Amino acid sequence: MTQGVGVAGLYVRDQDEALQFYVEKLGFQVHTDARNGDYRWLTVQHPDQPSFQLGLFAPQPPTVDEATAQDLREIVAKGAMPPLVLTVGDCRAAHAAMSERGVEFTQEPIERFGSVDASFRDPSGNGWKMVEAR
Repeated sequence: MTQGVGVAGLYVRDQDEALQFYVEKLGFQVHTDARNGDYRWLTVQHPDQPSFQLGLFAPQPPTVDEATAQDLREIVAKGAMPPLVLTVGDCRAAHAAMSERGVEFTQEPIERFGSVDASFRDPSGNGWKMVEAR
C-alpha cells in the first residue's frame, strides 16, 4: 500500500488573485479548477513536483460557517499561519527572478544554518520561506 500527502491546502482571500500569483509569479501550474455551486476546488502544482498539489481554498460555507470564514480571512491576512517552505537550487537567483516578476520579499536572501533563505508573502498574507537546497 502506497501512502503520502497528495494535497495540502491554504486559505486565500481571493482564488483568482491567488491563482494569478502562484502561476505567473511563482511558476506553478494549474492542476484542478472545478466548481460546485459557489464552492471551488482549485489546486496548483510545481512543475518539478508533479505528485503534490497545493490547494488554494477560500474560507467559506459549506466547509466553515460565515463567522468562522471571516475570522480565518483576518488571521491569514495578519500572517499568523505557519509558513510554507519552497526549496530552490539557488536562493539568490530565485529571489532575483521572482522579484522581477513582482514578488515582494519580507526578507532578502541571508546565509544561515548552512544554507541561504529568504521570505515572502502571497497576496492573502500566507508566509513563505524560500530555502536553498543543500
